[in-house]
Amino acid sequence: MPVEAKQIYEVSEQSWKVLTEVTFPTAKTPEAIMMALDYCRTRKLDIFKKPVHVVPMWSAALGRSVETVWPSIMEIQTTASRTGLWAGMDRPTWGPDKTHTFSGRYKDDNDQWQETSVTVTFPEWVAVTVYRLVNGRRCAFTEEVYWMEAYSTAGGKNSQVPTAMWIKRPKGQLAKCGKAASLRAAFPEECGYAAEEMDGKSIDDLNDATVINGQATRIDTESEPDHPGAQSAAGTNDSPRVIDLSMISPKVQKAVAELVRRTALAGAWQAAYDYSNNKFSGLDLTFAIAELDKASAAHKSASANDGQPIEGEVLPPLTPAEQALNQARETLNAART
Repeated sequence: MPVEAKQIYEVSEQSWKVLTEVTFPTAKTPEAIMMALDYCRTRKLDIFKKPVHVVPMWSAALGRSVETVWPSIMEIQTTASRTGLWAGMDRPTWGPDKTHTFSGRYKDDNDQWQETSVTVTFPEWVAVTVYRLVNGRRCAFTEEVYWMEAYSTAGGKNSQVPTAMWIKRPKGQLAKCGKAASLRAAFPEECGYAAEEMDGKSIDDLNDATVINGQATRIDTESEPDHPGAQSAAGTNDSPRVIDLSMISPKVQKAVAELVRRTALAGAWQAAYDYSNNKFSGLDLTFAIAELDKASAAHKSASANDGQPIEGEVLPPLTPAEQALNQARETLNAART
């Protein structure tokens, strides 16, 4: 028990024993529990209710795992509730079940690598809707989180095998990540990432925004008339940007290809640019805009030759999940105007 625990945080020896053996039994250092104490003291939280978790994360710079402290989903909900603007949450909407066999190495309790193979059935994605009062109106915020992008690995970034908790509770863990993503969308200034999202990730992921798919919904109100997506994606640089496809996930590439296909059928280019600005961010947004630019130019060229209209009003029917996301965005837009 560090001296500071008693002097600064007024923790008794008995309470320290509870913290180390019950509340944070997997913590490997006293410093990790001290960080948790400092977090809870600053946020005025009862540490014995375990509002935070000690999460080991791999650090490439240090070449080893380091202990970090992240809020639990309960703490994120508490933060949203304290604003007085949280207006409820719907039950999760689940994607179709998928079964996948994970084979590879994992680290056991003795920090030794072991070979294993495990088959897990899990929902492909989850969408959670959170409500917030915006100018007195109850507005919906919905985010999708995909299991394959969110699950924690038993051994860090270089392992593909899920942790025991994600094997035991594949829906429960994904639901926590879905709630955190939607709470973050509704309360971007108050809520951050949850411990359930960080477990098994790398500290380096925090710098390239690839930790998890769930992101706050973006509302872009300014764009160039002749190029709806250019300002958001690439600023004022008019030169084309070469994108390394290895930096774009297969899921995003597939989603953009489907968006381009539907848009080309309907000719609804403005709607596609608006959708991309709401759906994607960062390099993914740049990639989506670039693909739409190419398809739009080809479509206009072909339309000029055969006399067909080059601009439509609507896209082909969206999937139920896309409809739910669009409805949430439309509600937010109405509240902002």
